[in-house]
Amino acid sequence: MNPEKVLMGKRIIIVDDEKDVLDTLTELLEIAKLDRASTYEEAKRLLEENTYDVAILDIMGVRGFDLLKIAKEKGIPTIMLTAHGLSEENLKRSATEGADYYAPKDEISNIATFVADVLEAQEQKKSPWVRWFERLAGYYDKRFGGTDWREKEKKFWEEKLKVMI
Repeated sequence: MNPEKVLMGKRIIIVDDEKDVLDTLTELLEIAKLDRASTYEEAKRLLEENTYDVAILDIMGVRGFDLLKIAKEKGIPTIMLTAHGLSEENLKRSATEGADYYAPKDEISNIATFVADVLEAQEQKKSPWVRWFERLAGYYDKRFGGTDWREKEKKFWEEKLKVMI
């Protein structure tokens, strides 16, 4: 898969209250058409006024879960991108509330690949969580201290992934 090919011409909204994160995302996704927002109010307005191929939402600082609800109502695939909100609870909440991906900010250099994963899954009418699991399960195993985060919610993740874990 060539992420640049998948992203070319796509319209993406990126929302984060940290200017350096917005600047990094802008640089990494420059092949796409980008709208940026650094506040909940600004992001809400943009989401309500425009159509996007993907939304990338920070959890903390911009009321990411409230923005996720708006994005889902408009049928916009959504990636939750977080550092301070990185937890088992927020991971499950993101998946439960309709996010298509849950990415840690320390993997931000791979954001084009994550966006391409979501777009390809949508095009193929597949769950983007399968690709997410392939790419990031090992990261979360290390971050959350083993595979307990999956085992505690085994039935949930099996359903979300449609594969045995």
